[in-house]
Amino acid sequence: QVHLVESGGGLVQPGGSLRLSCAASGSIFSTYVMGWSRQAPGKQRELVATITSGGTTNYADSVKGRFTISRDNAKNTVYLQMNSLKPEETAVYYCYAELTTVRGGVRADYWGQGTQVTVSS
Repeated sequence: QVHLVESGGGLVQPGGSLRLSCAASGSIFSTYVMGWSRQAPGKQRELVATITSGGTTNYADSVKGRFTISRDNAKNTVYLQMNSLKPEETAVYYCYAELTTVRGGVRADYWGQGTQVTVSS
């Protein structure tokens, strides 16, 4: 089994910063793309940022210049540094990892349970 556990969410004032972490553990052979998405109340889940095992990153236009995604391949951990947060970014943030559990196995996406981020004064 594979588990992804997020941490680092919480309450922050507008303009503030938070750093989310997500550690993948279990029967992991190789990890490929890791990323973060978010879902605000009453809205569809949206992709926030992704990072490949080689370090190539991609961001939603709405977070470019404010959010930074990074990863530690040795720890199967992905991070999301969020700066200049806005109230409309209040959401549950989910991490995911595309990985294989055995050599030559099929790549599959695994998701964490989510961590709440609330941006409010």
